[in-house]
Amino acid sequence: MLCNEYQKAALETAIFPDEYKILYPALGLAGEAGEVAELIKKMIRDDNGELTEIRREKLRKELGDVLWYVAVLSAKAGFSLDEIAVGNIDKLNARKEQGTLQGSGSDR
Repeated sequence: MLCNEYQKAALETAIFPDEYKILYPALGLAGEAGEVAELIKKMIRDDNGELTEIRREKLRKELGDVLWYVAVLSAKAGFSLDEIAVGNIDKLNARKEQGTLQGSGSDR
Protein backbone atom coordinates (compact mmCIF):
# COMPACT_ATOMS: atom_id res chain seq x y z
CA MET A 1 0.00 0.00 0.00
CA LEU A 2 1.31 3.43 -0.91
CA CYS A 3 1.31 6.38 1.50
CA ASN A 4 -1.52 8.30 -0.13
CA GLU A 5 -3.62 5.14 -0.46
CA TYR A 6 -3.19 4.53 3.25
CA GLN A 7 -4.09 8.12 4.03
CA LYS A 8 -7.29 7.87 2.01
CA ALA A 9 -8.27 4.65 3.78
CA ALA A 10 -7.43 6.13 7.19
CA LEU A 11 -9.64 9.14 6.50
CA GLU A 12 -12.58 6.81 5.89
CA THR A 13 -12.32 5.77 9.55
CA ALA A 14 -11.69 9.25 10.97
CA ILE A 15 -14.81 9.96 13.00
CA PHE A 16 -14.61 13.03 15.23
CA PRO A 17 -16.12 16.53 15.24
CA ASP A 18 -14.83 18.64 12.35
CA GLU A 19 -14.34 21.58 14.71
CA TYR A 20 -11.48 19.56 16.23
CA LYS A 21 -10.00 18.42 12.91
CA ILE A 22 -6.48 19.47 13.97
CA LEU A 23 -6.68 19.19 17.75
CA TYR A 24 -8.19 15.70 17.93
CA PRO A 25 -5.60 13.90 15.76
CA ALA A 26 -2.74 15.93 17.28
CA LEU A 27 -3.72 14.83 20.78
CA GLY A 28 -4.24 11.27 19.59
CA LEU A 29 -0.79 11.26 18.00
CA ALA A 30 0.78 12.42 21.26
CA GLY A 31 -1.06 9.69 23.15
CA GLU A 32 -0.06 6.94 20.75
CA ALA A 33 3.56 8.10 20.68
CA GLY A 34 3.46 7.86 24.46
CA GLU A 35 2.22 4.28 24.21
CA VAL A 36 5.15 3.46 21.93
CA ALA A 37 7.54 4.99 24.46
CA GLU A 38 5.84 3.04 27.26
CA LEU A 39 6.37 -0.24 25.40
CA ILE A 40 10.06 0.54 24.95
CA LYS A 41 10.36 1.50 28.62
CA LYS A 42 8.85 -1.86 29.60
CA MET A 43 11.20 -3.60 27.18
CA ILE A 44 14.10 -2.10 29.12
CA ARG A 45 12.58 -2.77 32.53
CA ASP A 46 11.13 -6.23 31.97
CA ASP A 47 13.07 -7.76 29.09
CA ASN A 48 16.68 -6.59 29.58
CA GLY A 49 16.31 -4.30 26.58
CA GLU A 50 15.43 -7.15 24.25
CA LEU A 51 12.51 -6.79 21.85
CA THR A 52 10.58 -9.99 22.50
CA GLU A 53 8.21 -11.32 19.88
CA ILE A 54 5.20 -10.47 22.05
CA ARG A 55 6.36 -6.91 22.61
CA ARG A 56 7.34 -6.62 18.94
CA GLU A 57 3.74 -7.41 17.93
CA LYS A 58 2.41 -4.83 20.40
CA LEU A 59 4.87 -2.30 18.97
CA ARG A 60 3.67 -3.01 15.43
CA LYS A 61 0.09 -2.26 16.47
CA GLU A 62 1.00 0.93 18.32
CA LEU A 63 3.10 2.16 15.39
CA GLY A 64 0.06 1.55 13.20
CA ASP A 65 -1.94 3.81 15.49
CA VAL A 66 0.79 6.47 15.26
CA LEU A 67 0.69 6.18 11.47
CA TRP A 68 -3.11 6.57 11.46
CA TYR A 69 -2.93 9.80 13.45
CA VAL A 70 -0.08 11.15 11.29
CA ALA A 71 -2.09 10.36 8.14
CA VAL A 72 -5.26 11.98 9.46
CA LEU A 73 -3.55 15.04 10.96
CA SER A 74 -1.59 15.57 7.75
CA ALA A 75 -4.74 15.40 5.64
CA LYS A 76 -6.70 17.71 7.94
CA ALA A 77 -3.82 20.21 7.72
CA GLY A 78 -3.88 19.97 3.92
CA PHE A 79 -0.89 17.71 3.28
CA SER A 80 -0.69 14.35 1.55
CA LEU A 81 1.42 11.67 3.21
CA ASP A 82 3.51 11.52 0.05
CA GLU A 83 4.19 15.25 0.42
CA ILE A 84 5.18 14.79 4.07
CA ALA A 85 7.43 11.82 3.27
CA VAL A 86 9.20 13.48 0.34
CA GLY A 87 9.69 16.71 2.28
CA ASN A 88 11.20 14.81 5.20
CA ILE A 89 13.64 12.86 3.02
CA ASP A 90 14.63 16.06 1.19
CA LYS A 91 15.30 17.76 4.55
CA LEU A 92 17.36 14.80 5.81
CA ASN A 93 19.36 14.55 2.58
CA ALA A 94 20.16 18.27 2.80
CA ARG A 95 21.32 17.80 6.39
CA LYS A 96 23.43 14.83 5.34
CA GLU A 97 25.08 16.87 2.58
CA GLN A 98 25.75 19.70 5.06
CA GLY A 99 27.08 17.27 7.65
CA THR A 100 24.36 18.28 10.13
CA LEU A 101 22.43 15.04 10.57
CA GLN A 102 23.66 14.91 14.13
CA GLY A 103 23.01 17.67 16.60
CA SER A 104 19.87 19.39 17.78
CA GLY A 105 17.39 21.91 16.51
CA SER A 106 14.77 21.61 13.84
CA ASP A 107 16.14 24.17 11.36
CA ARG A 108 19.70 22.96 10.83
